[in-house]
Amino acid sequence: MKFGKEFKQQKVPEWIEAYMDYNGLKRILHVIRQCKQLDEPPTPIRTSQQGLSLYRPFSGLDVRSNSDESTSDIEDQVIAVETVRQDDTTEVYNTNFLMSPEQSEVTFFEKLDHELNKVNTFYREKVEEVINEAASLNKQMNALIALRIKVEQPDISKCHIQRNSGPLGSSNMKSPNRYKSEKPLDVLDRVKINNTLESPMSTIRSVLNDSKDKDLSFKKEELKEAEGRLKVVFIEFYRKLHLLKHYSYVNLLAFSKIMKKYEKITLRRAARSYMKIVDDSYIGNSDEVTLLLDRVEGTFVKYFANNNRREGMKLLRPKRKREKQRVTFFSGFFCGCSIALMTAVILLIQARKAMDREEHTMYMENVFPLYSLYAYIILHLLLYAANIYFWRRCRINYPFIFGLKQGTELSYQDVVLVSSGLAVLTLATFLVHLHMKLDSVHSDYEKYIELVPLGLLILLLAIFFCPFKILYRSSRFFLIKSLFCCICAPLYKVSLVDFFLADQLTSQVQAIRCLEFYICYYGMRWYQKQQKCHTLDLYNVFYFIIAVIPYWVRFFQCVRRLFEEKDWVHLINGSRYLLTIVAVVIRTIFELKINKTWKILALLTSIAAILFNTYWDVVVDWGLLQNNSKNLFLRDKLAVRRKYMYFVVMVLDVMLRLAWLQLVLKFNLHYLKGTAISSLFSCLEIFRRGVWMFFRLENEHLNNVGKYRAFKSVPLPFSYYEEDDDEKDD
Repeated sequence: MKFGKEFKQQKVPEWIEAYMDYNGLKRILHVIRQCKQLDEPPTPIRTSQQGLSLYRPFSGLDVRSNSDESTSDIEDQVIAVETVRQDDTTEVYNTNFLMSPEQSEVTFFEKLDHELNKVNTFYREKVEEVINEAASLNKQMNALIALRIKVEQPDISKCHIQRNSGPLGSSNMKSPNRYKSEKPLDVLDRVKINNTLESPMSTIRSVLNDSKDKDLSFKKEELKEAEGRLKVVFIEFYRKLHLLKHYSYVNLLAFSKIMKKYEKITLRRAARSYMKIVDDSYIGNSDEVTLLLDRVEGTFVKYFANNNRREGMKLLRPKRKREKQRVTFFSGFFCGCSIALMTAVILLIQARKAMDREEHTMYMENVFPLYSLYAYIILHLLLYAANIYFWRRCRINYPFIFGLKQGTELSYQDVVLVSSGLAVLTLATFLVHLHMKLDSVHSDYEKYIELVPLGLLILLLAIFFCPFKILYRSSRFFLIKSLFCCICAPLYKVSLVDFFLADQLTSQVQAIRCLEFYICYYGMRWYQKQQKCHTLDLYNVFYFIIAVIPYWVRFFQCVRRLFEEKDWVHLINGSRYLLTIVAVVIRTIFELKINKTWKILALLTSIAAILFNTYWDVVVDWGLLQNNSKNLFLRDKLAVRRKYMYFVVMVLDVMLRLAWLQLVLKFNLHYLKGTAISSLFSCLEIFRRGVWMFFRLENEHLNNVGKYRAFKSVPLPFSYYEEDDDEKDD
């Protein structure tokens, strides 16, 4: 693999703009090569020199010959790099030619100097950040060590313990002078537990203006909680240090590669003198990150792994998830089985003429919502798998944005495996159920045949909530936790994954209604056998409520973010969900009571909601249609190379939004009646949401790139008090 492609793959996605522009420098070198080919005709001089070099005497062990060669190298240098110190910490590098250069070469070194200054500035800023963070972690560890001593030895006296310099070293700890003579346990007098774990109680306390922090109780549970949270902080901090070290390494390698290309094209010796400046610069000469890596490893192994270095390093450096061949194999196998089962279902329906016989009409009307639930889920999973594939192709860091633990995120092959496996299970059950129902001659077994779809639902719910470490348990529990936070939206801090999931639920209203139909259908089997669900008033009431629930969740999430972030854009966002709720309610009333008045109201509210939501999708969620963008009607930064795709999806979003009006206008669609129409447009809405999903996350990723946010913010377990007064005393 060429270095340019390898360099691109090794970049931290959120730091792309901070890396050396290797491809830009290569393009300038390409111009230099073209100019030389035009100005100088090809000559065999270089070939003859290479041939003569074969007859030179061997001088590898001749010290004088090496020194003569180095002297000639110095004499042949064509550049001199000037170092200009702007302040005590910042240096700027400018290259001067010792001979008359070509203009393209001047351009090359001007850009090369700019790239060197850029990476040095960025690296210095990031190193200063981690040094300050190390000082904060040092204080956290001092508090943890003191708490551990107090919990494990409650009767120990403070005077029996000597002061140490801190787990990460005293050089990075910015402690006030008045605390240098303190005993280690004295720190507990100025520390409280930082109650950062969001819960309904913490939300109520914040509303009542009560402090979230709580005093230390010196219990084992409190110590265990603090250790667990600080362990996560150390793992994330170690990852940050590792990426910084890798950033330094790949950029230094890129400078070396580009200078070798320059020498090869121009036949001028400039790499040695320039690389000496690069190696002496901050990014090449700084060792703070390496020292911190060693200290973090030692501290983590000692305090969190019981001096077991192997176990400690396994936690600090989790293995990346490897793609397994058997996942790809079974994905393809299940996809083939799904196609075969679908063909068998269609042939069976046609052979038994299930759509034509009156005795089977009621059965087909009931079985459709019973099994369409799984069709909605499978379609959504397939779209999510496609998004994962394209996110990776466009280098969009979806695991970081969603807050997924490294090594546990699902690949698109995993999602395809889950969706295809679900499709096989559903279609096989439906085929058996259909065959037993259409061919059943004994009414005694009819009630048992009707339990087949219910058995499938119970099986899938059992797998979803299975506590054992099988079938992607970490991903299932992550989804369950996010669903619970969505249901309790006002009582939990809203993260991106929570409102992202709630937005997906707004496209699964029909699937949620299918769950309601399950309850009604099997409830009537035991109590009201002859009555239809839609004739029950209670069913119709919940038919309204269920359609509104996902939008209420998003509304409450907007309200929570409004109170926390004090940003009025969340109020506007919440108002569009209120408008959507009104449109959904009126449209549902129109479905149950078809008359002209409700039709006009449903049409007006639906159009208003469509216009508002379409504008929000394109302008706010996707960040498109920017006035001052260098890309016409788009935005400055784009992850997809083909710009026309953005215009296609904008038009597609409008068209799929307008498709919602079919449920109001009631166009005459042949072969589509009743629930088939609503199911079709529900699938179109799921498809629209899948497209929205990709570009929404692309915009979020590019915003993170603009702010260089490559690490998640991990809350610290302890809060220190009296800091301001202490700093004033200094």
